[in-house]
Amino acid sequence: MTPPRVRPDFTADERSQLVGWFDLQRAIIHWKCEGVSEADAHRAVLPKSPLMTLAGLVSHLRWTEHCWFEVLFGNTGAETNPQFSETEDADWAVGDVALATLLEDYQRQCDRSNQILAEHSLDERGQNPDYGAGSASLRWMVLHMIEETARHAGHADAVRELLDGGTGYY
Repeated sequence: MTPPRVRPDFTADERSQLVGWFDLQRAIIHWKCEGVSEADAHRAVLPKSPLMTLAGLVSHLRWTEHCWFEVLFGNTGAETNPQFSETEDADWAVGDVALATLLEDYQRQCDRSNQILAEHSLDERGQNPDYGAGSASLRWMVLHMIEETARHAGHADAVRELLDGGTGYY
């Protein structure tokens, strides 16, 4: 089921607005995948970007959330994240993993990221000493992830239109 696409309240507190805008962009990713066949979910539509598929994009976003909130902020789990492997763009390469499975994994990661956001101050800094970005505040990380997710929601919109003509925002 596609998560609801809801903007945060105009007068909500900072945390509610940040998480609300973040959740909206995440929901747009799910929506752009709704009704897409497995073949289309794994089909590249840009000749010079063979990994830019809806399936690859969902996988990338899942692992990017894991990277920022678990690896860089919490200093755990780098060994499980393909972004830290020797293979370039490994987080985009999904083989024949079903889109539904990728979306479920993404939703679980979003839930985990939201749990981390709820348990920590936005001013708290990341704990990973191996990367400069690991010392960023949680606020900086969530703002960056809103930007990252919105950027890829735009990609998903264009990919979807090229696949089957599907358009629409929000």
